[in-house]
Amino acid sequence: MRILLVGAGGVGAAFCSIAVRRDFFEAVVVADYSLASAERAAAAADDRFTAAQVDASSAESVAALAREHRATHVMNAVDPRFVMPVFEGARAAGADYLDMAMSLSRPHPDAPYEKTGVKLGDEQFAAAEAWAADGRLALVGIGVEPGLSDVFARYAADHLFSEIDELGTRDGANLTVDGYDFAPSFSIWTTIEECLNPPVIWEDGAWRTTEPFSEPEVFDFPEGIGPVECVNVEHEEVLLMPRWIDCRRATFKYGLGNEFIEVLKTLHKLGLDRTDKVRVGEVEVSPRDVVAACLPNPAELGPRMTGKTCAGLWVTGRGTDGAPRSTYLYHVVDNEWSMREYGHQCVVWQTAVNPVVALELLATGAWKGAGVLGPEAFDAVPFLDRLTAYGSPWGIQELDA
Repeated sequence: MRILLVGAGGVGAAFCSIAVRRDFFEAVVVADYSLASAERAAAAADDRFTAAQVDASSAESVAALAREHRATHVMNAVDPRFVMPVFEGARAAGADYLDMAMSLSRPHPDAPYEKTGVKLGDEQFAAAEAWAADGRLALVGIGVEPGLSDVFARYAADHLFSEIDELGTRDGANLTVDGYDFAPSFSIWTTIEECLNPPVIWEDGAWRTTEPFSEPEVFDFPEGIGPVECVNVEHEEVLLMPRWIDCRRATFKYGLGNEFIEVLKTLHKLGLDRTDKVRVGEVEVSPRDVVAACLPNPAELGPRMTGKTCAGLWVTGRGTDGAPRSTYLYHVVDNEWSMREYGHQCVVWQTAVNPVVALELLATGAWKGAGVLGPEAFDAVPFLDRLTAYGSPWGIQELDA
């Protein structure tokens, strides 16, 4: 296996620090628009890792680099605005493809908080037949959320439940960042995109939308994190899980906190969430890019962070015995542990470990397929076993049914 890793930011660098401990691949080419960033990530690994420059906005640039290095797999670790060029570049080069976020959505022009427009991943799923005809695999949404949460859904459907009412992804943390009043632990560009778009809900056989931050609920997260208020947010799980798993309802709720929500609402009111460029003096800039440039780099916050992050799936329905069941499958990472063991803060580490596991399963043949597939299309047990073997076990908590 020869991997082209597109993106050497926080998640891409964490990917390298995890993969370097494994022996299932021959080479990783770490590519970024900033060659210096790619060189730093590669230098922190071993001689199987080399650096290159790439323009992720150009399918031709991605394809050319993949061909040059005989990449068998293209791993996308850049912002979702670059999904389609990297996706198309991988196919053009005859490589398999993985990503952690899917092609962007566009709200319904007339009823954005009632009807879906272009949904997350629609552009990729439109190419599914072409990928299958090529005998190539595009494994989409294989980060932590989406990704591990979708693996949990497959596991719950196969081993824990005979009938599923709701697949409810719930994400929460008790992280604090010393010295900052406001410092997102993940890409603010991506956070703005998913939090301010109309959230999608799957219900009774159809997708619909609602208003951002709707349906607040308090969820009690495990391992000392405790109660966190969670709200509806647009996310890929809701678009992935119902394609492979029979459920009445699918939701994604994120524990943002009131301060974070108010900041996002203010950015929206001021137009600072816009991605189209505006003229400022003699230059043109994207307001969202300016916001991102003014905030600290999430990848560099690790030494100032304390606490834990939790990604998980709350499944309700009937167990294999036919009785009502309510179960939370989860994965918790302590920032102190991820910094000590890998030198990366817990949020980016938790995201990066899952595609490494998936690539190892593809290398061994434990996972195989063709077309555009989500994690739900594969057996969950080998993945969860391998995640535990990586030293980061998952858990199950039974709740009142």
